[in-house]
Amino acid sequence: QVQLVESGGGSVQAGGSLRLSCAGSGYAISSAGIGWFRQAPGKEREGVAAISAGGTRIVYADSVKGRFTISRDNAKNTAYLQMISLKPEDTAMYYCAAVKGWRAGSPNLEPGTYTDWGQGTQVTVSS
Repeated sequence: QVQLVESGGGSVQAGGSLRLSCAGSGYAISSAGIGWFRQAPGKEREGVAAISAGGTRIVYADSVKGRFTISRDNAKNTAYLQMISLKPEDTAMYYCAAVKGWRAGSPNLEPGTYTDWGQGTQVTVSS
């Protein structure tokens, strides 16, 4: 069953912005570490950003640092990825992932760390 639902993807021109959302469906995002990952056709899955359950620890991939911002609103059981200054190389399917337990306090960008995944939302950036 799908417990994490991404939304907010779309097609934009280079330099544009998008805000992705990850909502829990019968799943407590508020108690989970959250990661955003992306995968382009023919490429390996890449960690983009991650945030601890408490929101105090955040990590970003070097490729998006300064352009993307990860955040969460635990009262809404939702996590976000604000993306600005988008580039064609940002084009990919974007996935929200979650992990609970002790790992929730120390998020990282390794896909294998995460146990629960959404089905993705497509982001396409045109030059």
